[in-house]
Amino acid sequence: MRIIIVEDEIALVKVLGEKFKREGFDVSVATNGEDALRVIRSQEPDLVLLDLILPRKDGFAVLQEMKADPELKPVPVVVLSNLGEDENLKRALKMGAADYLVKTQHPINEVVEKVRSHLVSRSK
Repeated sequence: MRIIIVEDEIALVKVLGEKFKREGFDVSVATNGEDALRVIRSQEPDLVLLDLILPRKDGFAVLQEMKADPELKPVPVVVLSNLGEDENLKRALKMGAADYLVKTQHPINEVVEKVRSHLVSRSK
Protein backbone atom coordinates (compact mmCIF):
# COMPACT_ATOMS: atom_id res chain seq x y z
CA MET A 1 0.00 0.00 0.00
CA ARG A 2 1.27 3.44 -0.95
CA ILE A 3 0.80 6.37 1.42
CA ILE A 4 1.95 9.94 1.18
CA ILE A 5 2.91 11.77 4.34
CA VAL A 6 2.38 15.53 4.03
CA GLU A 7 4.17 17.07 7.00
CA ASP A 8 6.63 19.95 7.43
CA GLU A 9 8.13 18.82 10.78
CA ILE A 10 11.16 16.89 9.54
CA ALA A 11 11.64 14.93 12.78
CA LEU A 12 8.04 13.71 12.62
CA VAL A 13 8.41 12.87 8.92
CA LYS A 14 11.39 10.64 9.75
CA VAL A 15 9.63 8.88 12.63
CA LEU A 16 6.38 8.34 10.69
CA GLY A 17 8.18 7.34 7.51
CA GLU A 18 10.34 4.75 9.24
CA LYS A 19 7.40 3.32 11.19
CA PHE A 20 5.20 2.99 8.11
CA LYS A 21 8.06 1.44 6.09
CA ARG A 22 8.67 -1.13 8.86
CA GLU A 23 4.94 -1.92 8.71
CA GLY A 24 5.25 -2.70 4.99
CA PHE A 25 3.97 0.53 3.46
CA ASP A 26 5.44 2.26 0.42
CA VAL A 27 5.98 5.83 1.66
CA SER A 28 6.43 9.13 -0.14
CA VAL A 29 6.78 12.49 1.56
CA ALA A 30 5.91 16.10 0.82
CA THR A 31 6.87 18.94 3.18
CA ASN A 32 4.64 21.71 1.80
CA GLY A 33 1.21 21.99 0.23
CA GLU A 34 2.36 22.70 -3.32
CA ASP A 35 4.70 19.71 -3.38
CA ALA A 36 1.97 17.60 -1.78
CA LEU A 37 -0.40 18.05 -4.70
CA ARG A 38 2.37 17.36 -7.22
CA VAL A 39 3.44 14.17 -5.37
CA ILE A 40 -0.17 13.01 -4.85
CA ARG A 41 -0.95 13.42 -8.56
CA SER A 42 2.20 11.61 -9.67
CA GLN A 43 2.23 8.77 -7.10
CA GLU A 44 -1.45 7.72 -7.04
CA PRO A 45 -1.48 6.90 -3.31
CA ASP A 46 -3.87 4.61 -1.48
CA LEU A 47 -4.07 7.17 1.34
CA VAL A 48 -2.74 10.61 2.27
CA LEU A 49 -1.71 11.50 5.82
CA LEU A 50 -2.10 15.29 5.85
CA ASP A 51 -0.95 17.99 8.25
CA LEU A 52 -2.99 21.21 8.12
CA ILE A 53 -0.31 23.77 8.98
CA LEU A 54 2.01 23.73 5.98
CA PRO A 55 4.15 26.22 4.08
CA ARG A 56 3.14 27.47 0.60
CA LYS A 57 -0.38 25.98 0.73
CA ASP A 58 -2.13 24.84 3.90
CA GLY A 59 -3.66 21.41 4.40
CA PHE A 60 -7.22 22.71 4.00
CA ALA A 61 -6.31 23.98 0.51
CA VAL A 62 -4.67 20.65 -0.35
CA LEU A 63 -7.74 18.76 0.85
CA GLN A 64 -10.06 21.09 -1.08
CA GLU A 65 -8.08 20.63 -4.32
CA MET A 66 -7.95 16.85 -3.87
CA LYS A 67 -11.69 16.57 -3.32
CA ALA A 68 -12.40 18.84 -6.33
CA ASP A 69 -10.30 16.62 -8.63
CA PRO A 70 -12.28 13.58 -9.87
CA GLU A 71 -9.13 11.43 -9.98
CA LEU A 72 -8.01 12.35 -6.45
CA LYS A 73 -11.43 12.58 -4.80
CA PRO A 74 -11.63 8.84 -3.92
CA VAL A 75 -8.23 8.86 -2.13
CA PRO A 76 -8.84 8.80 1.64
CA VAL A 77 -7.22 11.63 3.58
CA VAL A 78 -6.40 11.23 7.27
CA VAL A 79 -5.63 14.59 8.84
CA LEU A 80 -2.84 14.52 11.43
CA SER A 81 -2.61 17.98 12.96
CA ASN A 82 -1.84 19.98 16.08
CA LEU A 83 -5.06 21.92 15.46
CA GLY A 84 -7.30 20.28 18.02
CA GLU A 85 -10.17 22.76 17.96
CA ASP A 86 -13.58 21.32 17.19
CA GLU A 87 -14.16 23.78 14.33
CA ASN A 88 -11.05 22.55 12.48
CA LEU A 89 -12.06 18.92 12.95
CA LYS A 90 -15.59 19.61 11.67
CA ARG A 91 -14.28 21.67 8.73
CA ALA A 92 -11.85 18.95 7.62
CA LEU A 93 -14.45 16.18 7.90
CA LYS A 94 -17.02 18.29 6.06
CA MET A 95 -14.46 18.87 3.29
CA GLY A 96 -14.06 15.11 2.86
CA ALA A 97 -11.33 13.95 5.24
CA ALA A 98 -11.79 10.31 6.26
CA ASP A 99 -10.47 10.91 9.78
CA TYR A 100 -8.92 13.60 11.97
CA LEU A 101 -6.19 12.83 14.49
CA VAL A 102 -4.62 15.35 16.86
CA LYS A 103 -0.86 14.69 17.00
CA THR A 104 -0.58 15.08 20.77
CA GLN A 105 -3.43 12.64 21.42
CA HIS A 106 -2.37 9.74 19.21
CA PRO A 107 0.89 7.80 19.53
CA ILE A 108 2.61 6.71 16.30
CA ASN A 109 1.37 3.11 16.64
CA GLU A 110 -2.20 4.34 16.86
CA VAL A 111 -1.73 6.52 13.77
CA VAL A 112 -0.48 3.46 11.85
CA GLU A 113 -3.48 1.41 13.01
CA LYS A 114 -5.93 4.16 12.01
CA VAL A 115 -4.35 4.35 8.55
CA ARG A 116 -4.43 0.58 8.22
CA SER A 117 -8.12 0.46 9.22
CA HIS A 118 -9.03 3.04 6.58
CA LEU A 119 -7.15 1.08 3.92
CA VAL A 120 -8.79 -2.20 4.95
CA SER A 121 -12.28 -0.70 4.93
CA ARG A 122 -11.59 0.90 1.54
CA SER A 123 -10.47 -2.38 -0.03
CA LYS A 124 -13.69 -4.19 0.96
